[in-house]
Amino acid sequence: MAIRKGQHGTWITDEMKAAYIQLHRLGFAHSAEAWQHGKLVGGLYGIRLGNVFFGESMFSHVSNASKFAFIQYVQQLQKENVQLVDCQLHTPHLESLGACMISRQHFIDLLEKNIAGY
Repeated sequence: MAIRKGQHGTWITDEMKAAYIQLHRLGFAHSAEAWQHGKLVGGLYGIRLGNVFFGESMFSHVSNASKFAFIQYVQQLQKENVQLVDCQLHTPHLESLGACMISRQHFIDLLEKNIAGY
């Protein structure tokens, strides 16, 4: 479990880790990773339902590593017809990657359109 610099704990408990492993086995949890010289230096993970990816968390041990992983993953998601990436929070970091705020109703409309059958 990763504890961020300046924080005293993490919400990534053993139970959360087990749940994500099971979700991965079922094909719902996905991750994108950035490696440098054989070492994991950044990435992100989240849940994919239909044509929507719900980003859960990003991390970076090397400057811009999570950005690199995210950009590469979005390019893959575009090839797979994913229409929405839910970033959960609007931050300057995510805005620098192209994120923008949308209304709750627009978000709900996009979910209804792109998660049919889940």
